[in-house]
Amino acid sequence: MSSPAAGNDAGLADPLLANGGTGTGRSGAGSKDKKKYWVPADEEEILAAEGRGGEDGRPLLYRTFKVKGILLHPYRLINLARLIVIIQFFVWRMRHRDTDSMVLWWVTVFGDFWFGVSWLLNQASKLNPIRRVPNLALLNQRFDPPGDGSSSSSSQLPVVDVFINTVDPVDEPVLCTMNSVLSILATDYPVGRHATYFSDDGGSLVHYEALLEAARFAAVWAPFCRKHRVEPRAPESYFAAKAEDAGPYAGDAPAQFGDDRRHVRREYEEFKARLAALFTVIPQRSEAHGPDSAKGATPTFMADGTHWPGTWLEPAANHKKGQHAAIVEVVLNHPGGEPQLGAPASSENPMDLSAVDVRLPMLVYIAREKRPGYDHQKKAGAMNVQLRVSALLSNAPFVINLDGDHYINNSAAFRAAMCFMLDPRHGEDTAFVQFPQRFDDVDPTDRYSNHNRVFFDATSLGLNGIQGPSYVGTGCMFRRAALYGADPPRWLPPDGSVSKQLSSSDNDPCHHFGNSMPFINSVPLATHHERPVAPPASIDGELAAVATCAYEDGTGWGDGVGWVYNIATEDVVTGFRIHRKGWRSMYCATEPDAFRGTAPINLTERLYQLLRWSGGSLDMFFSRNSPLLAGRRLHPLQRVAYANMTAYPISAAFIFVYDLLPLMWLSGSEFYIQKPFATYAAYLFAGIAMMEVSGMVEITWAGITLLDWCRNEQFFMVGATGVYPAAVLHSLLRLVGLKGLPFKLTAKPQSSGAAAAARERFAEVYEVQWAPLLVPTVVVIAVNVAAVGAALGRAAAGGWSLPQLAATAGGMLFNAWVLLLLYPFALGIMGRWSKRPYLLFVLLVVTLAAIAAAYVALLPVFAPRFVSPFWLGFWSRLGGFISPASWRI
Repeated sequence: MSSPAAGNDAGLADPLLANGGTGTGRSGAGSKDKKKYWVPADEEEILAAEGRGGEDGRPLLYRTFKVKGILLHPYRLINLARLIVIIQFFVWRMRHRDTDSMVLWWVTVFGDFWFGVSWLLNQASKLNPIRRVPNLALLNQRFDPPGDGSSSSSSQLPVVDVFINTVDPVDEPVLCTMNSVLSILATDYPVGRHATYFSDDGGSLVHYEALLEAARFAAVWAPFCRKHRVEPRAPESYFAAKAEDAGPYAGDAPAQFGDDRRHVRREYEEFKARLAALFTVIPQRSEAHGPDSAKGATPTFMADGTHWPGTWLEPAANHKKGQHAAIVEVVLNHPGGEPQLGAPASSENPMDLSAVDVRLPMLVYIAREKRPGYDHQKKAGAMNVQLRVSALLSNAPFVINLDGDHYINNSAAFRAAMCFMLDPRHGEDTAFVQFPQRFDDVDPTDRYSNHNRVFFDATSLGLNGIQGPSYVGTGCMFRRAALYGADPPRWLPPDGSVSKQLSSSDNDPCHHFGNSMPFINSVPLATHHERPVAPPASIDGELAAVATCAYEDGTGWGDGVGWVYNIATEDVVTGFRIHRKGWRSMYCATEPDAFRGTAPINLTERLYQLLRWSGGSLDMFFSRNSPLLAGRRLHPLQRVAYANMTAYPISAAFIFVYDLLPLMWLSGSEFYIQKPFATYAAYLFAGIAMMEVSGMVEITWAGITLLDWCRNEQFFMVGATGVYPAAVLHSLLRLVGLKGLPFKLTAKPQSSGAAAAARERFAEVYEVQWAPLLVPTVVVIAVNVAAVGAALGRAAAGGWSLPQLAATAGGMLFNAWVLLLLYPFALGIMGRWSKRPYLLFVLLVVTLAAIAAAYVALLPVFAPRFVSPFWLGFWSRLGGFISPASWRI
């Protein structure tokens, strides 16, 4: 799915309440509630808490916690009891095939069976939830101790390459993207041990010059963050935060903080003004140079007067979207290993940086080549180019990928991930560490379940107890060797190693990795934690070569190497491919959140996002990447989890039928899908009740609020009525060889994290963008409202006997439940009227009254046998009164 717990510094007094080692986070009531239900997993964890190491004496860099038995055992027992009830229910139904329609009876039997199977698949992966808490104190002590007084760096932390991806500076606001870059440049990780690779898939000069401006401002911003240890380190979010949310001061110069902050704030406002001016300055500069006589178009000119090799203002051959040369530009060179202290305060520079390392990490701009006739594979293709370019420059053994709208919210995030990668227990077999997705711009009630907390705070903890969470597309640290297709050490022969396997993985490495010998030579070195950075000038030609369209032709890229191609959910499939080879993954949630970003808060955009995720999931289920076809290295329960993760949209077909069954009530006749109906309803009630009780226990140990859980239930129903049927249709078209439905990329909010823009951001919740995806859900709402109104009308007309009335009341509970689950959708299509939710209830009451009155009026005409004698006599007298024959003039 592309659409989503707290782990902190265990070196502090209480690892579940720590702040991630940054000194700025504050635990709240939620963290305390989580702590109550978790205990160390085994004796080894208790020894680790006392500062003692594992079996080989090395320190354990994370602690493992499990749910207390007082919650876990009842949780498992409830699930077992529900499984027994489900089995008995199907046995009873097969023995009692008494119905008014065998067709619908079989449909509901298959539907109930699928619901039972999908529930079982979902619960099977949650029976052993595990929370892992990184120990930053021990990591720093072991790999990054304080300097010994010499001029060289003493850090032994591995090098990390950070990938950022963006496409359009308008659809993805350039200020938001540059804030992501700035948060990385200022993060709490050794300056010479991480590099940032910025992929601009649109080849826009705006992005390149914005990156230059960000590098200039970072010379002020990064030292300020290091000096005063501020959080978060994205300036827009930092300056927008309220003073009371900042926490206690953590730096070393409190007397200078106020003046320094005001100075940096002024610099930031000027930086924003320069970014905004780029959209005017670049066109004016280009128009001043005039058109290119050879191409007959107006080129885009760079500041030095040369043609921009990417896209032009006025598109021309080789200079337009989808057609331009590869561009690789090093914006900030590698800083080396020697610290460089800044200058003391002066009239020109009012900030004293004499005790602060002012170096900046390496920063590289990439715009891969685009040519007509090539499938550029969207984000997956861009990240594979980043993988090759970074291998030639820094070749870090670890890679972190972020979307352009995500920034580092907790500057210790890289260190937290390293606790899992370097731990002596499973570190070498861990392919990636996945952080949860959190968002800034979601409305306070999370109307459309953007945070997806049930998945990130419950399901992911369950997967953590098996082979690990799935990859969700952003906020993830990878082991580079795993992306190259290597096997994990535990599956290698005794005399083998990952680097040895990569160097001899193919008789013809060019067939596997492409024809760049410098890149091929870098592949086995990717497993090493130390490698000198290559001078960009010596490999300029090679950098451009690995970013060309034709480089991947006839190679393993997009299949066995790098991110997977030809599927909408490249993230889930890539993570599955890695798990299938036997690698583990880890889930890491920190306090405060490691990364934060923006989410689609408009209803239609959110539905398009669900369509892309669900359609891609079904594509995976019916492809050779299906979890049903994986080999023995995939953990059995991990296979079950992936099967549920990819096949869930199939439920929509049955849910849609169930939601439309109330249509039969409008006929006025009695109809039973299953007889005896009372027993059928009792089974359904018992099964649903146990499922809800299980959900209540689940949200207790996961630390999820009741509102989060309700939003998850509601938006699953919204997706099941409109989006998932479209995803099933898409997959059916693909299975018969047709193209399928087009997937629309999610548009991002146009404003970023400033508090002053909060009202503007949340206004997007009230925008209505009509699309075909909305129609099925509108139909379901209309059918259920009409059914309730008709039932009320028939009851008013005396058309129900007492047993029938009881059965109808049960049916109306189902209708009310469906309408309650679709409540966020109803608010969404109301637009700005949804600012007053009570209007929805007023509209519902008026509509029900109108439908009931119309039903009462029409029932004597079309179904008089269902009308009581009193009402028949009343309508007869009323009809005689209004008949023209009785009128007198």
